[in-house]
Amino acid sequence: MTSYAVVIPTLVRDTLADCLAALAAATGPRPDGIVLVDDRPGAVHAPDALGHALSVLGDLRARTTVLAGGGHGPAAARNTGLRAVTAPWVAFLDDDVQVGPHWCAQLVRDLSEASPDTAGVQGVITVPLPEGRRPTDWERRTAGLARARWITADMAYRTDALKQAGGFDERFRRAFREDADLALRLLDAGWRIRRGHRTTLHPVRPASRWASVGQQRGNADDALMRRLHGPDWWDKAVAPRGRIRRHTAITAAGTAACVLGATGHRRAAAVCALGWAAGTAEFARARIAPGPRTRDEVTTMLATSVVVPPAATWYRLAGAWRHRNAHAWREVPR
Repeated sequence: MTSYAVVIPTLVRDTLADCLAALAAATGPRPDGIVLVDDRPGAVHAPDALGHALSVLGDLRARTTVLAGGGHGPAAARNTGLRAVTAPWVAFLDDDVQVGPHWCAQLVRDLSEASPDTAGVQGVITVPLPEGRRPTDWERRTAGLARARWITADMAYRTDALKQAGGFDERFRRAFREDADLALRLLDAGWRIRRGHRTTLHPVRPASRWASVGQQRGNADDALMRRLHGPDWWDKAVAPRGRIRRHTAITAAGTAACVLGATGHRRAAAVCALGWAAGTAEFARARIAPGPRTRDEVTTMLATSVVVPPAATWYRLAGAWRHRNAHAWREVPR
């Protein structure tokens, strides 16, 4: 029988207990071990302070190890968990998912069916959306995870393949693109990655009005991906290109309007201001149209549509500068 371990990086959010309860309730062969990596910055001083979350594990509690991640991000936390794994396969889960009722049995089937040149088997992610109304912008963003490739919300890898590849690149400090980077490196080295049959639920977490602005930090990771995998990395990863070019144009128009206005070039400033307004309005419309169009959602979309373009542009430029000396990935045959 194929044996495996489970690694879960966590910030000990309220969702962790539900994640562990679902894992404990899943039928099928039990994991050899569960490694929880507490990635709160202060967890290095209190690695066992998980309280209720550990109590729901039942008989799996004896197989569970808690390690301190030190607050260096999910890529580093997964590497910490990987170093503690001795099983031939390691399944990564996010702490805000809930595995299906037969997940353990389905996972073992997925792994046993993997060919020798298969490094990873991805789970099937489902995102429940509200009934009776259109989803909000945040809900649609979360629903996109169901279509994403290689996401570590539920991803199993051969332990040896990961260690051979050097694990996750810890320069990715957020839960964004570190999974695609690893997958591209494994594919370049001659491995295969396929989709399995096991199912995992990814509920939509509550989020603040400004969550979409915070997500723009991922543009810095896109800059690193370009350095590592070339300008066509979008095509290699089958990832949506996003609106960074439009965001940059909108930001440039707004900046130019301010500079030209301050230096007395009013007519040119007015033209640039119209360009900024038109671009911002188009962006807001594109986000409002497919949504529920409630007063709260429209207010959120209008406010954040003003802030997102300059935030995205700033993080992209900052990422390009920070990673300017990063070397392109070179294939290392296995």
